[in-house]
Amino acid sequence: MAVRFDPEVLRNDPEHRRRVLEVLSAAVSAVDPVAAVGRHLERFGATLRVGEHEVPVPSGRIVVLAVGKAAVPMARSAVSRLDGLSICGAVAAPEAAEIPGLEVMVGGHPLPDEGSLRAGRRLLELAHAAGPDDLVLVLISGGGSALAEYPLPGLELADLRAVSDALLRAGAPIAEINLVRRHLSALKGGRLAAAAAPARLAGLVVSDVIGSALEVIAGGPTVPDSTSAAEALDVLSARGVVPPGAVSDVLQHSPDDGIGIGAAGGMLSVIADGSMAARAACEEAKRLGLVATLGSTSVEGEAAEVGRTLAEDGRRLAPGVMLIHAGETTVTVSGRGRGGRNQELALAAGIALEGHPGILVAGFGTDGIDGPTPAAGGIGDAGTASRGWSAGRDARVALETNDSATFLEATGDQLRCGATGTNVGDLMVVYRDAG
Repeated sequence: MAVRFDPEVLRNDPEHRRRVLEVLSAAVSAVDPVAAVGRHLERFGATLRVGEHEVPVPSGRIVVLAVGKAAVPMARSAVSRLDGLSICGAVAAPEAAEIPGLEVMVGGHPLPDEGSLRAGRRLLELAHAAGPDDLVLVLISGGGSALAEYPLPGLELADLRAVSDALLRAGAPIAEINLVRRHLSALKGGRLAAAAAPARLAGLVVSDVIGSALEVIAGGPTVPDSTSAAEALDVLSARGVVPPGAVSDVLQHSPDDGIGIGAAGGMLSVIADGSMAARAACEEAKRLGLVATLGSTSVEGEAAEVGRTLAEDGRRLAPGVMLIHAGETTVTVSGRGRGGRNQELALAAGIALEGHPGILVAGFGTDGIDGPTPAAGGIGDAGTASRGWSAGRDARVALETNDSATFLEATGDQLRCGATGTNVGDLMVVYRDAG
């Protein structure tokens, strides 16, 4: 999987930034969903190997249900690997595509839309139609919790959008957002697996979640939910979110008791995640002759605070050292600017690096998309703030108003590569040049 970055970001400190781009490109290639599915889906006579599990080749159909930002390449790879078998199914994705034997539906992200509802309804219909002679092959990746959705009775699309939007703006991490979503959805929290019974179910997962908790990735459509509606109400309260009345009614009268709604999760295997990407980034940095260190693969917290911390780390690095992290930060939105968590992280780092040349901090979304912007992230260094002044912009005001995208675009510090077709969370690179 080749990632091509917009060369505009190389107009500042091209030698050292080029190394960062090469490292990030290698990281994305290591979590290419086409190759990952190819490595983990094989047929041996009458047996299929699906990740860590082996299942009989079904006498009926293989029903492919794919959802998430990597759904299209995962589904294409699976269809290729299953050539000669009877295949049907549906794909919920962020973009239109044609895949032999499968229906592809486009949903919304980060908020569900009418396309998401059509996709969710179709996934449930196909699951219900699966019989005991069929195998349901689920292909799950991050972003699926918005790209495919179907509300519980008593709820409308507007209710789900309002709750998700409020939680995102409040800076809630994806684990909290999807906890709430699971208790409002007819698809999540194992309900897709319940719909597929008595068919056998197996699946492959590309994880964008710290720790790869299966009930969080895409809202856990095939794994039982260990949380309760009361916990969902607690999350809303803690984040200061006042939900629509219909949402309160559903949560307050939910019959679940926290011991697991939905069916057993079937046989699922995680085939790519952020730690894999970070390790590949380290290996590429070493190949380039750098001293590379793998840091945390579970970075979280407010993006600006993390950016400042990474800048401090950079000032302590020895010359020629690159430090690589993975994880997913959040942004509590208080302004009306344009941005995303990785650009906010880079801008905060750039401000903190004023007066400290030779150090850079990059924040990068492996899906190629950072918030509602065309960028994948950004780079902050000692010149970021001053370049902003030259362009008539104040870095601190941009940070306070969540306008990192506008600022970094003006300074030539945005990372742009377009959608990558994968999604394993974010990477953060701290690099001090050799001087």
